[in-house]
Amino acid sequence: MNDRYAVIGQPISHSRSPWIHARFARQTQQDIQFDAIEVVPARLTEYLRHFFADGGKGLSVTLPHKQAVTQLVQELTPRAAQAGAINTILLRQDGALLGDNTDGAGLVRDLTQNLGISIVGRRLLLLGAGGAARGVLLPLLGLAPQEIFIANRSPQRAHELVERFSKFGKLRAGGFEDVPARRFDLVINATAANLAGEKPTIPVQTVGTQTFCYDLAYANRDTPFLSWAQERGCARAVMGLGMLVEQAAEQFQLWREVRPDTSSVLVALRAQISSAAAATE
Repeated sequence: MNDRYAVIGQPISHSRSPWIHARFARQTQQDIQFDAIEVVPARLTEYLRHFFADGGKGLSVTLPHKQAVTQLVQELTPRAAQAGAINTILLRQDGALLGDNTDGAGLVRDLTQNLGISIVGRRLLLLGAGGAARGVLLPLLGLAPQEIFIANRSPQRAHELVERFSKFGKLRAGGFEDVPARRFDLVINATAANLAGEKPTIPVQTVGTQTFCYDLAYANRDTPFLSWAQERGCARAVMGLGMLVEQAAEQFQLWREVRPDTSSVLVALRAQISSAAAATE
């Protein structure tokens, strides 16, 4: 019987994780089954208990469960503990559940290695203060930016992240209306606004011809955030396909103790997304 893994979230039908992990498994000759399961928040505890009791080996966790699952595992890796959010669960040999967060490592690898973006001394704007933002903050600060401004619909949640991470670098925070009306070098969208088709309500001056815009979300066509960025003449606007593949590789290595190659999988995924977009035009 193949070892069982899954990605859980709500919604989940759009997830490319099963496709990615199937590619990794063929590449590394691993026998696994990987499914996408929609789990409502009210059933999260029950689902985890049943999944691992029935022989499940690991889970990938996405919105809206990344913070809630921190209370349902027995141990956290240092990066997950600092983030206060989990995107990966491993069933250890002793039966305990280990929570990890590979989001930040995936984002940093995509930005610096796949896209060639330098963060050192740059001004960053991070939109959102939920589980996705928590997962990427520490790795971003590790790249020595000049500062990161965290903007969130609820300013209090953004300020909480400043308190949590301020010892690792210069951080400021506020509501969307508090974002300084001047250009940032990198704007990262970590909100769930795309799901509702919303565009950012921040000053237009934040994006200029030298601004790189990155959306942690992905879709078959440009997200509302990417369309907004392009309308304002940004240098480049990219959705998070590279982050998706790179963080999945980190998960796969944790689960299977082998590191898959990401370059070929990312090329194939981008081609698949382009074909899907063309088919809907």
